Amino acid sequence: MKKLFILVFASLFLFSGCGNTSYFQSTKLIEETTETKETQEELSEVIPTMIFVQVAGAVAKPGVYELKAGSRVCAAIEAAGGLLDSADDSDINQASVLEDGQKIYIYTFEEKQEEQAKEEAAAINDGLVDINKASEAELTTLPGIGQNKARQIIEYRQSNGSFSSVDDIKNVSGIGDGIFKQINSLIKV
Repeated sequence: MKKLFILVFASLFLFSGCGNTSYFQSTKLIEETTETKETQEELSEVIPTMIFVQVAGAVAKPGVYELKAGSRVCAAIEAAGGLLDSADDSDINQASVLEDGQKIYIYTFEEKQEEQAKEEAAAINDGLVDINKASEAELTTLPGIGQNKARQIIEYRQSNGSFSSVDDIKNVSGIGDGIFKQINSLIKV
């Protein structure tokens, strides 16, 4: 009986704990702490704490840089040694948040001008006749538009100002729906 009493007393001591926390509460707390650490480790694998970005163009040291997740473009430029004097950063949002694998290219002023010239040339060479700028010879390349109608288009432009839409060409005497259907996909304003 004495052994049974000691066994019951020892069990009570063990399960009730020495302080305010019971054995079961202590075990649960240890399990929760372990689960929290595992969850944090899993999240750090899914959500990187560091990212890699490439910085190229008009910076002192172009290359790939490792930055903290959530870093801004200005931090990447700083990591690359800063902008060169020839850098045109007018189109760069330096406050933008970076993404892993992102590439940032900083144009020089000269490169930017060349790029704009290419875009303008592409817009001009789209194959469409600009009825606000076309010469008589260019207008006569359109089906149904001879020299007389081309002159009328130019005179209309000079008297009334630029066409605001391609539909406005129907305001020129002699250009009705029939001719418009032939040329509407070939002209622009």
